[in-house]
Amino acid sequence: MNASACIRTLVVDDEPLAREGLCLLLARDPEVRVVGEAGNGPEAVRLIREQRPDLVLLDVQMPELNGFEVLAHLAPAEVPAVIFVTAYDRYALRAFDIHALDYLLKPFGDERFHDAVGRAKAQIRLTRMSDLSQRLMSVLSTYGERDGVPAPPPPPAPEPWVRRLAIRDTGRVVFLDVDEIEYIEAADYYVQIHAGGKAYLHRESMQSLEARLDPGCFMRIHRSAIVNSRRIRELRSEGRRELIVVLTGGAELRVARSHREKFQHLR
Repeated sequence: MNASACIRTLVVDDEPLAREGLCLLLARDPEVRVVGEAGNGPEAVRLIREQRPDLVLLDVQMPELNGFEVLAHLAPAEVPAVIFVTAYDRYALRAFDIHALDYLLKPFGDERFHDAVGRAKAQIRLTRMSDLSQRLMSVLSTYGERDGVPAPPPPPAPEPWVRRLAIRDTGRVVFLDVDEIEYIEAADYYVQIHAGGKAYLHRESMQSLEARLDPGCFMRIHRSAIVNSRRIRELRSEGRRELIVVLTGGAELRVARSHREKFQHLR
């Protein structure tokens, strides 16, 4: 892969074994290149400024500066995409308040990790495309001003998230607003989309569709299930270990342990 297309990633954790494990997981992804490791907050700040990574896997509890303080030491233009990786669930709400892409609670499975990185890669590509468009418009504007030709108006800002899906359904195409979706289930190479009391089979992988949906509205609760958070009617605990999401349409879905931290601030 072209080096410029790689997702340049920095791993920050005060435990050497944790950093090694994250680097091993990242090494499986040919689109990711680890550009550095940091074992404390000040070192993380220095490396972010020197390396300008696209993505940082950032621990919360570290010597000298914690993960939030690391970001506070950076100028807005210096802050990369962030996935928090921590053993503490109590910081989840704060992490999403500062627009972290994900919050991985240790211990987590390989699939959960690669889901988080996959979403980060999709977001970074969208940002790159937007930046490239702005630079091209700037160049065109400069040429227009020099030649006495009025500069073209800037294009409308692209919608970063899909708003409508085209679903093939027995000889017809159904156009479905994503706001109508209650939940999505994996079905081999397809996904099954539940909306308005109906189920639609859509040929797209779970990871691909998740990357196109607004993470402010849609959340993964299981390796095979995504829910529309605006359609959640109730959270129900069953015993000490089970958490159930009840949706407005009546569907009840189990939340996997690795995803429960997303709901800590709501309970």
